[in-house]
Amino acid sequence: MATNRFICEVCNKGFQREQNLELHRRGHNLPWKLRQKTTKEVKRKVYLCPEPTCVHHDPSRALGDLTLAKKHNSRKHGENKYKCEKCYKKYAVESDWKAHSKTYGTRDKRCDCGTLYSR
Repeated sequence: MATNRFICEVCNKGFQREQNLELHRRGHNLPWKLRQKTTKEVKRKVYLCPEPTCVHHDPSRALGDLTLAKKHNSRKHGENKYKCEKCYKKYAVESDWKAHSKTYGTRDKRCDCGTLYSR
């Protein structure tokens, strides 16, 4: 998994690619080219799960970004609102449900007797 190696010195927002940081810097009216990296360590913002019993409530197990934190909260502590009409499996996150719907029934299985079937 890639990390945000390029950090904006104005707002501390991180980027995985140098080009993305340069484009971002334009919004601050800063020069496009990066300055030399300093030895100062940049602290990244982390997100804790609001559920006290969750392992991600502990700062040492914090979640890395806001989107990940929101999906974690929905998956682990939220209501399963999205339901597959073929197998009736339920999902809390719409993207999980869409991914399931795209691939459900496309992978055939073979029984010991030789017959093909889908889940």
